[in-house]
Formats: sequence, C-alpha cells, structure tokens
Amino acid sequence: MQIKGKLIDFNKPLVMGIINITPDSFFSNSRMKNADEAKKKIEEMLENGADIIDIGAMSTRPGAGIITEEEEWDRYEPVLDVALKYFNNTIFSVDTFRSSIAKRSVKDYGVSIINDITGGEYDEKMFETVAECKVPYIVMHMVGLPENMQNNVEYKSLLGDILFYFSKKVEELRLLGVSDIIIDPGFGFSKTIDQNYVLLNNLDSFKIFDLPVLAGLSRKTMIRKYLNISPDEALNGTTILNTLALDKGANILRVHDVKEAKQVVELFCKTRNSVEEKWL
Repeated sequence: MQIKGKLIDFNKPLVMGIINITPDSFFSNSRMKNADEAKKKIEEMLENGADIIDIGAMSTRPGAGIITEEEEWDRYEPVLDVALKYFNNTIFSVDTFRSSIAKRSVKDYGVSIINDITGGEYDEKMFETVAECKVPYIVMHMVGLPENMQNNVEYKSLLGDILFYFSKKVEELRLLGVSDIIIDPGFGFSKTIDQNYVLLNNLDSFKIFDLPVLAGLSRKTMIRKYLNISPDEALNGTTILNTLALDKGANILRVHDVKEAKQVVELFCKTRNSVEEKWL
C-alpha cells in the first residue's frame, strides 16, 4: 500500500499511536490539552517506534455527543500545524467522519490517512473525498453514532452482518477508484462485551477481503468491564488482546501505549519466524 509516497509492507504489523485533542476521551492520559502537549506526545510515540500517529479531535466513546464542525477544526488546526512543521515525514491519520475536515487535513497539512468510524455513513461526500484525495481510508463498522451506538447491538449473524457491511463498503469505494482500504471491525462500537470477544476470536475471517485489518482494542470497555478495572489498569489486558489480534491476522494495532505494543509486535514476529534447526 502506498502511504506518503512509501510502499508499506504489512507483513510486519504496524503500530498506530493515539493522540486525543479532546477533553472527554475515556482514557485521561491520552488527552492533550494543547499543541505543545501533543508535540511532546508525538515525539515520545515516535521514539518508542510508532509507525502511524492517529489524531482525533472528538471523543467517540459510547454516549459521546457530536461537536460542531467548527469546534472540531479549531481543535485540529494547531496540532496539524505542529505536525506539518516538526514531523513532516511522519505518517499521520485524522480520525474524523466529516469530509470537509478530511479534505482540508490532506490538502493543506499533508495528512496521509483518513480514519472514519462511520464508514461514510455520516457524511455522504466522504467516499468521493477519499477518492479525490488519493489517500488510504480506514473504514470501520458501527451502527449509528457514538451517542446511540450501544442501542444497536442486534444482529441476525454478528460475523455475517459485519462481513456483508464491509463487502458493500469495499465495493462502493473501489467503484470510485479507491483501492487503498484498511478494515477496522470496530471493537467497542455497536457491540456487547461478548460480541467483541466473538469478533476477536474470528478476526481472521476479515482476511477474505485481502486488505489490511486494524484492531483497536486499547484499554477498551471489553477489557475494563469484564475484569472490573479502570482504564488506568487496562494495559495488561490490552497487551494480551493485542497479541491475540496479531495471531488472528491483525496488521495494525491502534494503541495508547506505543512502547508496549511495539514489544508485542517484536516478540510475535520473533516467534512466528522461529523454526527448529534441522540436524544433518
């Protein structure tokens, strides 16, 4: 896949670090109050080996409301200024479902990836914008919006319905000439705790599309509520689920804790590539 003029090989999984420029993300340590804090966090993530930095300006936790386009952009702009000035060679993605913000981020600030939790459902212009911008697109599964998504957890067949959803989205995108597509099954979005674990256990089913798969499991409710712990206590559970996701074929881990995720990737690849020496 071409990203920022580079040919990216997904044989070794990538780590995407999360930068939240929002006051209400569920994990308080991921909240950046201003551009200076974001700059320091980006530097730290890159030092720890982040392959991609994902910037979000609106909380997408369950029950979160939608802020205005103006407020979203006002949060993005100073951080994108920093990204362009100090980290011009870094692969950045913007976590937005508004085509206008996606387009401006790509055209004016060189953002490399559009990450849309609604899969184009919120903004009907998103797919054509992705085609125009000629950048990779992360299409996620969710039913509804964050404020009501947990009311939409009824499926005829969890896996069947989600696979059908992606088959339609991929077809729509390809008809517009978009070929660089990344699939995000949407852990924690329109799924119960049990459904999330079914999804993780069957993550390899999404390889049917022959596209990279992103797993966003970091410190999520499926860990916290099942173990009855806080977000601050959920790193160990995140590491375990990230390992399982890699074993099921995940190509990108979206995480708050880059250093630990990179260690997971390194140890996973070491194990996968280790074979017994044959005696002569």
